[in-house]
Amino acid sequence: MADILQEIIDKKMSEVKELKERGFKTYNQSFKQSRGLYDSLMKADRLQVIAEIKRASPSKGDIKVEVEPVAQAKDYEQAGAAAISVLTDTPFFKGTMDDLAEVRKQVSLPILCKDFIIDPIQIDRAHDAGANIILLIVAALDKATLHSLFDYAGNLGLEVLVEVHNEEEMRIALDMGASIIGINNRNLKTFEVSLDVTENLAAMIKNKKTVLISESGIKNKSDCERAAKAGAHGVLVGETLMRSEDSGKTLSSLQVSRSGVL
Repeated sequence: MADILQEIIDKKMSEVKELKERGFKTYNQSFKQSRGLYDSLMKADRLQVIAEIKRASPSKGDIKVEVEPVAQAKDYEQAGAAAISVLTDTPFFKGTMDDLAEVRKQVSLPILCKDFIIDPIQIDRAHDAGANIILLIVAALDKATLHSLFDYAGNLGLEVLVEVHNEEEMRIALDMGASIIGINNRNLKTFEVSLDVTENLAAMIKNKKTVLISESGIKNKSDCERAAKAGAHGVLVGETLMRSEDSGKTLSSLQVSRSGVL
């Protein structure tokens, strides 16, 4: 499992080449959200949940390969999710862009295209399928490419979740003016997970207008209380919800109060 991130990026480079040569399936359903993720999280007095549709992962193997994305998304929406994250990577997570497009047809929540984006054509594809938000992982991109993709997405009207894992990456995200920052508690090279990462890096954010999301390793109410105390506005939760027998009930239990940190 050594440096799985680099292995994924290498695969993405091949995918991007193919997309440019052959084009991509179009859905023609770009969707402008009346209220974006940033506003929803900034104005909430409770910790918000970005609920993820996640079939599998390199670290955990198959999680729920047989999931019906639309049904799962509707459960999330009914339970009060702030947004839905759809993993669209196929080789490592067994997701598809069809998953995202089908969810877009059935829910009105903001949708995050969760993938390893390294080229504008991937952003075009996500936007066409109906995503409102894209993920940019600082560890996966050089600074010039990161800034270029960030601006490209913004010009399309997409929100950008900029993901960081350490102090150096947090400084990069802050310097570029990212308004939504995700702290991934999982080291993408070792797959070790610790909420200490959120607590340590959150302290670097001084601008109260920056929205913070804690990602990975969120299993229960206690974890959410810890994230909220550190200053998180939201959490991104995948495996815990996917494995739950009642994902709606589990999601609701994670929406803890932020009143002590507002």
